[in-house]
Amino acid sequence: MTRGWLISTFGGLYNDLIGRRSHLGVAAAIFDEHGRVLLVQQSYGHRGWDLPGGGRESRESLQDALRRELLEEVGLEVISGELRGIYYEPAVDQHHFVFRCTPAQGAEPKPHPPEILDCGYFAVDSLPKPINDFTLQRIDDARSDGTVAERTVSAPRRWLGS
Repeated sequence: MTRGWLISTFGGLYNDLIGRRSHLGVAAAIFDEHGRVLLVQQSYGHRGWDLPGGGRESRESLQDALRRELLEEVGLEVISGELRGIYYEPAVDQHHFVFRCTPAQGAEPKPHPPEILDCGYFAVDSLPKPINDFTLQRIDDARSDGTVAERTVSAPRRWLGS
């Protein structure tokens, strides 16, 4: 109960305070058969919508971190994940990796509190708000059939609709 309150109140700052933040983060871009993207609504900060994901734990591969985060946040198992973007934030010395994933057949996402308030599939041209520009960039990169995007993210995230 206390952990839930700390996460919903302080979010990422809570992870920083207890030294749990990884300098490697993963996110899953999951699209359904209609091309809609799966987003989760976080319980902290701006209570914004984002791709499901989180930090890598010690001695954990990126793929294992991705699988764990999807199970923890929305209860989904994935059968494949293709790297679509690598992002570096020099201000916090953190790398983010986004994978375009295919969920196991028949799997339905369900939000898992306390970190996640809600989740659902949304049309890319009609995304919920608040959402930040970094999330939009990763969705665009995941939809691309080109090469893996490699970007440095130097500006603070800009929130839309908050």
